[in-house]
Amino acid sequence: MEWARQRIEREVIGLTGLSLKGVDFEAPKGDPGLFGPQAVCWRVHGDFTSMMVGGISALMLQMLHPAALAGVWDHSNFREDMLGRLRRTGQFIAGTTFGPRQDAEGLIARVKAIHDQVSGVTAYGVPYSANDPHLLTWVHIAEVWNFLQAHLRYLNPHLSLQDQDTYFAETATIAERLGAENVPHSKAEAVAFIEAIRPELRFDDRTGEVLSVLFGAPAPRAIVKPFGRLMTRAGVDLLPDWARQQLELRQLPGEKLLVRTGVNCIAPLLRWAVRNGSSHRAHRRLGLTPPKAGTTTQGP
Repeated sequence: MEWARQRIEREVIGLTGLSLKGVDFEAPKGDPGLFGPQAVCWRVHGDFTSMMVGGISALMLQMLHPAALAGVWDHSNFREDMLGRLRRTGQFIAGTTFGPRQDAEGLIARVKAIHDQVSGVTAYGVPYSANDPHLLTWVHIAEVWNFLQAHLRYLNPHLSLQDQDTYFAETATIAERLGAENVPHSKAEAVAFIEAIRPELRFDDRTGEVLSVLFGAPAPRAIVKPFGRLMTRAGVDLLPDWARQQLELRQLPGEKLLVRTGVNCIAPLLRWAVRNGSSHRAHRRLGLTPPKAGTTTQGP
């Protein structure tokens, strides 16, 4: 049984930013990082299953914006390394949430430096820059909205509206440090922002290719392939109806039930198996007992 647990944990961590190294979640001792264990984002970002579903859904949603799509299209190797992109995003989220302050600050500085090099012209002839405050806000909200929705669906549907508002306020500080402006600090503000930006969103051949790469991305090992397929379909299911329709993603009759049942069946196994995720390590850094499997702070 212990061998099986360790094998599952290795596979899970191999899919996360922990596989990239570069952030020491266990030192220096006593460092609370940018938020500390009382933060709502520690709860929302602490579960691997919901974060994986939310991250995939967020990527699909982000790519509907021509400027966000152009930045990825022109300045990344996503076609050859989609998993690497997801790992790097995961490292940034986990590092700024759970990492010690110095490592979190370093990740923010590194992303800002990368953004300085990302600019060009969209497929529609409009200049873009990764430092555009409005674009940064869109990328951020597409992420945290989906992270929260996945948390509500697959871990804690009873998270209070006050805590949800706190989550948006907490995570807004990271976006603002990257240069985002007018970042929503509550769920209502996030809903209004998404509604206001919808006229800017487009689906075209490039968006379709990103989706094809995402759906066809090879698994690092054959044993992970069914899991990856399930998480991808769960990401589609998590999208708002209007976004799923705009992305031309079909949801077959009965698929919603099958996908949600599949995720709810596998999530407890993953929560039982993973004992050395970023959340666990951060708790140990602070001299706290890591959360038990199934609680709302468990996960990589």
